[in-house]
Amino acid sequence: MKRGTAAAVAVLLPAVLAGCASDDGDGAEEPGAESTELPRSDEPRELDPADLGPDVTNPWFPLEPGVQWVYRETDEDGEVLEVVVTATSETRMIANGVEARVVRDTVTLDGEIIEDTLDWYAQDENGTVWYLGEDTAEFEDGELVSHEGSFEAGVDEALAGVIMPADPMPGDSYRQEYSEGVAEDNGEVLALDGTASVPAGTYDDLLQTADTNALEPGVLEHKFYAEDVGLVLTVDVNGGGREELVSVSTVPAAQARRAGQAPLGSPD
Repeated sequence: MKRGTAAAVAVLLPAVLAGCASDDGDGAEEPGAESTELPRSDEPRELDPADLGPDVTNPWFPLEPGVQWVYRETDEDGEVLEVVVTATSETRMIANGVEARVVRDTVTLDGEIIEDTLDWYAQDENGTVWYLGEDTAEFEDGELVSHEGSFEAGVDEALAGVIMPADPMPGDSYRQEYSEGVAEDNGEVLALDGTASVPAGTYDDLLQTADTNALEPGVLEHKFYAEDVGLVLTVDVNGGGREELVSVSTVPAAQARRAGQAPLGSPD
């Protein structure tokens, strides 16, 4: 989910905190200690499909079927895009054996679809949300031009990553996805006290992350998540683009089902 708007936007960007845990000598770990348990880069992590499922209830990244988030994005060229993200009622069995929730992410410019993606997420028994891959398509003048970035955990050595820790703390760092040369995104929790005003409202006590891409070292995004809402703001720190939450609603069951079934590039 990757927008400016005429609406006023205020963002608190606290300093980046250290990403490593420390021990104070009595066995107690400092905040961020969980980061040592989260996957990084291409290190293997054995996932037991019996411990994961498509019901994603993590309060920072809830995916209740039928919920739809609408965002306004302004890219680095100043173009204004609309992004519609729908937690569908569909699930998919991933190649690594995990059943995942299907989430549809559709980007339009002047009403025309330019990117359409099916993302796959699952939550483990501790509450960590795992990202298991995506089927993505880019379009120009209504024609499919690329599937670049698509991957599936368990296919061609691609690995699942973490999109949201169960109990995020400043300093937690983790891979979000790993398919060598295709998808190598990473995340780090920066703070839990962010603030943002977006068209959907004003939010406090936001979880702030820094997202980077090993394949594009110049890319840095700060993302802000509201508890029980999800992503409310993305700031492209180096490129100047922004994505802001416009609305959150629940769509009819039939629409949530179609969103998970319709071919990429087709309106749901």
